[in-house]
Amino acid sequence: MIDKKAIEEHIRGILIALGDDPEREGLKDTPKRVAEMYEEVFEGMNYSNHEIAEMFGKTFEAEMDESIDTDRVVVMKDIDIFSYCEHHLALMYDMKVNVAYLPKGRVIGLSKIARVCDMVGRRLQLQEKIGKDIADIICEITGSEDVAVTIEGYHSCVTARGIKKTNTKTFSAELRGRFKTDASLQFYIK
Repeated sequence: MIDKKAIEEHIRGILIALGDDPEREGLKDTPKRVAEMYEEVFEGMNYSNHEIAEMFGKTFEAEMDESIDTDRVVVMKDIDIFSYCEHHLALMYDMKVNVAYLPKGRVIGLSKIARVCDMVGRRLQLQEKIGKDIADIICEITGSEDVAVTIEGYHSCVTARGIKKTNTKTFSAELRGRFKTDASLQFYIK
């Protein structure tokens, strides 16, 4: 679990290391506010992928005639999330996640897909890991091996510091099963 008291102490130390006075009016409650924010934005660190799958694993029987159509695709696009880069603790923002899968007898509720993406985003990590973790969880929940997750977003470690390329987006894709081999299925996640 997240240790808010330890975070408060460390933020206070960072303020001192920056040459500021943590007792001045504007900063007096900053360590507490940052600790509360970190508890919220890093909530996903409290759970394994399996625990997230259990939390949001509500599925429904897929009402389809397997003899007629076995290639139905479920796609949820432009799911807004944010995360934090593990290299700089920098915000990854305006991220859009697309999730697609081929149902294998059961479908997951659409709101659950968005909740999985949101919870996975609430960790220190790389964008590629977000896509992998979302795909792992969707595979576990649906039982389908045919899953695709694409993510596009901005990284403040690129846009606000260092190279400072403000319009640079990063795209990543996690393709599994038929999404990896069937180009006609890849159309759905672009």
